[in-house]
Amino acid sequence: MKTIVTLTLNPAIDIACEADEVRHTHKVRTFGERLEPGGGGINVARALTSLGAPARAIYLAGGHTGQVLDGLLDAHGIERTAIRIAGDTRVSLNVFERASGHEYRFVPEGPCVTEAEWRACLDAMRAVEAEYVVASGSLSECLPDDFYAQLGAGLSKRGVRYLLDTSGEELEASLRQGGVYLVKPSRGELEQLVGRRLTTLEAVADAASKIVAKGAAAHVAVTLGQDGAMLVNAEGASLIRALTVETRSAVGAGDSFLAGMTYGLASGAAIGEAFRMGMAAGAAAVEAAGTELCSRAAVDRLLPQVPEAQAVSLSG
Repeated sequence: MKTIVTLTLNPAIDIACEADEVRHTHKVRTFGERLEPGGGGINVARALTSLGAPARAIYLAGGHTGQVLDGLLDAHGIERTAIRIAGDTRVSLNVFERASGHEYRFVPEGPCVTEAEWRACLDAMRAVEAEYVVASGSLSECLPDDFYAQLGAGLSKRGVRYLLDTSGEELEASLRQGGVYLVKPSRGELEQLVGRRLTTLEAVADAASKIVAKGAAAHVAVTLGQDGAMLVNAEGASLIRALTVETRSAVGAGDSFLAGMTYGLASGAAIGEAFRMGMAAGAAAVEAAGTELCSRAAVDRLLPQVPEAQAVSLSG
């Protein structure tokens, strides 16, 4: 198994609970509260550890809530490196309403990170020893939009495989820089990137193939919700339809998908088989409640059910 490091610039303490009914102005009683360490890269590290590929999590953390986050990661047995900041680590809330079956997610913006703090993070990442680096999640407030691009430029020079899951201007800046090994946008994030609706699978394949053709990323894995996911690279575009599973929560499904793909790649699997592993891991997370992610047992059960990839033609 190759060495894996994840980066989380805007982590969170994720609180998940249930309520009979969510009503405005009323005191809402909750049940079954659970605290988990969260944020894109931390979720990927949690999922990888569950799958049997321990990953080192590097993250920004500050205040008393940052210390709580440290403890939650220790409880999961995840190797960690916290880069201290002055601002308090954010706390998010996920409420499952029993009456409707709906989820309500309350996600703060997070703390402002000073230039000295984010430069310390960048220096730490440039010195990290790993064969795979997974950067996932939103940027903390005040970070430059090209932070991920700066990170990727340094990693690619060292031959580190850089996997990226972000959106908006930071995604655009990273792809403009190039050198990304695998990028994982959702369909909506890809639409935002290209500035138009992608109403057909062929249109999704065409947009992703242009990213590959420009050398911005070697592989583009587009998650499509109920339609499954698409993998696009120099070999073409392929689609795997979503598994039919009981949907309990969509929280962490994308992070689990990326963890599954990373696990496959780091264990030496071909990209197509890693894609199938990602699909099984994403489905396993959908089956899990609240902020729970994929488990190894669930992935092993679902992997044989993942259909073979189907080729997708380009719209042009």
